[in-house]
Amino acid sequence: MTQYRKLGRTGISVSKFALGTLRLGAWGNTDHDDAARLIHTALDAGINLIDTADQYSGGEAEEIVGKAIRDRRDEVVLATKGHFPVRFKDEDPNRQGNSRRWLTKAVDDSLRRLGTDRIDLYQVHRPDPSTDIDETLSVLSDLVRAGKIMAIGTSDFPAEQLVEAQWTADRRGHIPFRTEQPPYSVFVRGIEAAVLPTAQKYGLGVLTWSPLNSGWLTGRFRRGEPIEMNFFRQAVAHKFNLDLPGNQRKLDAVERLAALADEAGISLTHLALAFASTHPGVTSVILGARTVEQLTDQLAAAEVRLDDEILDRIDEIVAPGVTLNPADIDYRQPALTDSEQRRRPARDR
Repeated sequence: MTQYRKLGRTGISVSKFALGTLRLGAWGNTDHDDAARLIHTALDAGINLIDTADQYSGGEAEEIVGKAIRDRRDEVVLATKGHFPVRFKDEDPNRQGNSRRWLTKAVDDSLRRLGTDRIDLYQVHRPDPSTDIDETLSVLSDLVRAGKIMAIGTSDFPAEQLVEAQWTADRRGHIPFRTEQPPYSVFVRGIEAAVLPTAQKYGLGVLTWSPLNSGWLTGRFRRGEPIEMNFFRQAVAHKFNLDLPGNQRKLDAVERLAALADEAGISLTHLALAFASTHPGVTSVILGARTVEQLTDQLAAAEVRLDDEILDRIDEIVAPGVTLNPADIDYRQPALTDSEQRRRPARDR
């Protein structure tokens, strides 16, 4: 796979597909040697962007990545994230968020776990309503000037906060965010309404996560079949709770999409990955493979091209800008019903 795209206005070129590491370590693949083989398989296939976060497996994922790329560091565009407490049970309010105090420590801790002297892309993992964006941009700009970070970005920021951040950077003389990392798939298309147009307006690179919607778009979950609730699915139970109307809609849509994939002569997985990478506003699609076998299959989607007829038929199944299960837009969301979702203020969705 040798398809590369410019990462916004950073001047950095990244692969069409990136490797995500959410499932490496305690949250998924606990075999460090096998996880290293997964990372090397991605690099050997032409993937040059590896995305991780300090929170993944309580810091273990960063350690796995650091060891795996130690002898290939210059081949890798290394991206990580900070905001959440590294360990779920850490209730210290100062060991989380987007404050100068926490991000300064979080970056140093990530550098140590990754075994590197620089992070190519450091992303604020979520917005922090308790911290002024000027504060966040100020500390990240200082860390860029110190050479610890090469570029900065966001994850799951709504369009209005992306705009506010750009304005603040311009007016206060800070280094601006250069990327955004939102969820995006056939089932989660909300970013098409405002986030993607905003990113295009400001020249932001867009790295999308969960293109297979936590396995839904592999065809693994079908009507009439129970869903095995393993550790990971229990942690994001709202994505699989069949009492939610949104997940019932996904069951219906899977059947129609599987039939469309059969007509096109491709797998549902490849249809979904090709869809996620087709939008002109998307720079790179983060693959969440847990095993080498999964990754090898997913990489084959890089050669799949969807024509306008197939894209139009996907639009008939899930309309542009629509998210079938509103709780999917954030893995921390509670499992709310449609009526409960409608009662929540828009700013909280």
